[in-house]
Amino acid sequence: MFDPRHLKSAKLLLSSLFIFSAIIFVIHAYSINYHDFLHSATNKEPSENLQAQSHRFKEQIRSTLSNLPLHSIQEENVRIQAGNQNDLVAPLGVTELERIAWFRKNLHKFDILKSNNSTRRFHSRVLEFFSRECEAQFFMTWISPAGSFGVRELMSVESVFKVHPGACLVILSRTLETTDGYTVLKPLLDSRFKVQVVTPDLPILFKGTPAEAWFRELIKGKKDPGEIPLSQNLSNLIRLVVLYKYGGIYIDTDFIVLKPLTGLRNSIGAQSMDLRSKHWTRLNNAVLIFDMKHPLLHEFISEFALTFDGNKWGHNGPYLVSRVIKRLLKRPSFIFKILPPMAFYPADWNKIRGFLRKPKTQTESKWVEAKVLQLCAETYGIHLWNKQSRRLTIEDGSVIGKLALNHCVICNHIFSS
Repeated sequence: MFDPRHLKSAKLLLSSLFIFSAIIFVIHAYSINYHDFLHSATNKEPSENLQAQSHRFKEQIRSTLSNLPLHSIQEENVRIQAGNQNDLVAPLGVTELERIAWFRKNLHKFDILKSNNSTRRFHSRVLEFFSRECEAQFFMTWISPAGSFGVRELMSVESVFKVHPGACLVILSRTLETTDGYTVLKPLLDSRFKVQVVTPDLPILFKGTPAEAWFRELIKGKKDPGEIPLSQNLSNLIRLVVLYKYGGIYIDTDFIVLKPLTGLRNSIGAQSMDLRSKHWTRLNNAVLIFDMKHPLLHEFISEFALTFDGNKWGHNGPYLVSRVIKRLLKRPSFIFKILPPMAFYPADWNKIRGFLRKPKTQTESKWVEAKVLQLCAETYGIHLWNKQSRRLTIEDGSVIGKLALNHCVICNHIFSS
């Protein structure tokens, strides 16, 4: 009986062979041209001719590569990187004790938990960076491979500096504090924007907070990491602790800043609201703006340590901030502001698709123009919900496309994401 999976595998194999052959052809062609180039150089041809030949060879290579299915190559790279990350996810369908045993066995593979002489300088490096003249202190986290930090993430970073050109941005990441990470951020550094990647040292970061004891038990292999990647849950905790210790503004790497956030203090945004009662139904932690040592952050960190559950998506993130604030609303000593969904989440995750599509009719074009004007006037930024929308292209002429073009500083390849 014919199995369609065999056809899919065959197509993938043929595609891979074609790509490999094409790359070998390019390398071979380049080596021949490069040999001729060196030969002509030894014969002392005029320098302008050398430059012309070099340019021609580069154009030949670029032309050949432009005909390759690069989208397939990129997808394969992402798949491989994701596979490497999934190696550190506990197996499904096992008991809690079996999962803890797996965690202990693989504990040495979790780079995010490791400390060394360089990471132990985390605190001093952050303080030194923020000792510059900073319009505002921003934080982001990045736990995926450096190669996955793509156009959308750069859009988010660029929007910070478009709206706050004098801001200081710390990206907490081990994978970006590498040569690959430097290459990604080099255009911003060359433009003199103040962005610094710092590898977090979690024992130092969590010291003196309610998370310290919880983390100590975790690295001893005495905690259940859950079925959700541990690094994702640690990202939820890291953002809370850095704001508690340093104060400032945290945003996710899929959030485009549209208006200055410096006028906000001790604020969190509602993701959804009951249309009749006008009361929020869920909060989100993709954008957090708090003073250093704010008591609400202390409550968030305590809740994380006391109720950690690595098996429920959102339990240690959006649901955590929602349940803590719901409990604390009756305690007026906690002073903070809950902003409506329009502030940070004007498009919910199940509606973001429409914001990425270009208009196809005159009616749709009018809606796009009206929506762009509304967002620029009424919202501080927009969350792209990459978990749901990453596979979708930002189309030229779409709401997000127009906003990104108006809030970028390097503005490269926005519509290739």
